[in-house]
Amino acid sequence: MSIVLSPYWSPDEGIQKLKMEARAKAPAAPGLAPPVFSVKAQLDRTLLQLRSRTSPIEKYTFLAQVKQADVEAFYKLCLEYMSEITPIIYTPTVGDACLQYSKIYRNPEGLFISLKDKGRIGNILRNWPLANEARISVVTDGSRILGLGDLGVNGMPIAAGKLSLYIAGAGIRPSATLPITLDLGTNNSSNLSDPLYLGLRQRLPSDAEYDAFMDEFITEMGRVYPKVLVQFEDSSTDHAFSYLERFRNSLPLFNDNIQGTGAVVLAGLLSVARLVPIPCNEHRILLFGAGSASIWLVDSRGLVYVGREEVADYKMYFARRHYTGLPMKDLAEIVKYVKPTALLGLSTITGAFTPEVIRQMSQNTPCPIIFPLSNPVHLSERTFAEALKHSNGTAIFASGSPFGSEFIGGVRREPGQGNNMYIFPRLGLGAILCRAKSVTDSMVQASALGLAGSLSWDERALELVYLRIERIREISDDNKQ
Repeated sequence: MSIVLSPYWSPDEGIQKLKMEARAKAPAAPGLAPPVFSVKAQLDRTLLQLRSRTSPIEKYTFLAQVKQADVEAFYKLCLEYMSEITPIIYTPTVGDACLQYSKIYRNPEGLFISLKDKGRIGNILRNWPLANEARISVVTDGSRILGLGDLGVNGMPIAAGKLSLYIAGAGIRPSATLPITLDLGTNNSSNLSDPLYLGLRQRLPSDAEYDAFMDEFITEMGRVYPKVLVQFEDSSTDHAFSYLERFRNSLPLFNDNIQGTGAVVLAGLLSVARLVPIPCNEHRILLFGAGSASIWLVDSRGLVYVGREEVADYKMYFARRHYTGLPMKDLAEIVKYVKPTALLGLSTITGAFTPEVIRQMSQNTPCPIIFPLSNPVHLSERTFAEALKHSNGTAIFASGSPFGSEFIGGVRREPGQGNNMYIFPRLGLGAILCRAKSVTDSMVQASALGLAGSLSWDERALELVYLRIERIREISDDNKQ
């Protein structure tokens, strides 16, 4: 049984809305299936086979085979076992899948467009077999995959994985999705020397060549796919900011690493505000990795302030304008000086939130907000267990990758996961349904506010930061209304 979205006109509201309808799959002709066969038993059988695999990457490759052979069974598993399947098809396992992609590759899951295709990108785009049905495309150049760096063409699992989450999380048709990996080369020496590497064996081009390629790509996307929303994913920081600004009004697009992450963090902070006995306007936020105007920013060279040497242009907006002290690089020293109530990590530096940092945060506020958001798990700034231990159980915690629950003082504590999956399926679906010509900052902000207000009474009673991942389709259904 497939669940599809069907449009209908609501005369009371004067708008077009969507409803979910079940469509039965045609039974196999006699003799083409075993005498005793049921879809439910087959799903149980597939789940049993999945759980028999011992390592996460084995489970990933098995699910990739299931998706290729029986897409309906794959998404049934995703929907019915969301909390179990999501960490396999996306973070943290997708990071390992990217690292090993050229070794585990079997079938293409999307389009590959290389620098050598410049001048005929439109022709390549037209080769997608489901071009007429495409409505959402995730595009990566593989230059900054999660916290793993430049993986080149091995970034394809990111694009395919994100689109699987669009399908599972928002109900978008599989045939409407288009994963694209742009191969402009790689500066990763391991890729360049790997005889199995699937991408161009050349170093990344100059910025001028990069820009010319991207200009052609975006122009041709608008011509070939005028109804498609583009989500940029996992590009190098400089390109992520510059191409978002350069192309955001050329066609409907957004950058999940910038806007999706910002929205899910904002939603988390709004959610935890109800748990902390501090007025919202008295919070002080320290962001280790990037920042916002009301936030103290720390990068790899320390506290960011006007007058400090070697501050990238995109960080100057966030630089402190009234700091006149000496340069500070030690995070514990900065935490002691700033006295933040919330500490957010996007640094990909394992263990950066040291025990001293956590203890200092606990001195600043009775309920320190600790969000180590770096992916995958092994790059997290602090684990859930360690954050609870060094804060004497007072930390309010959300991470980028999943951690298990912990018992402290006889009470079970559940960590939050600041997963962009809470944002981009709803944001993308809403933009598609309203045929948005651009994805505005107001739309991103609205998605954050909607997420913050989506916790059930039971989830609030448990003091969760985010709703349970199993309910993500439910809140996306609300978005359709």
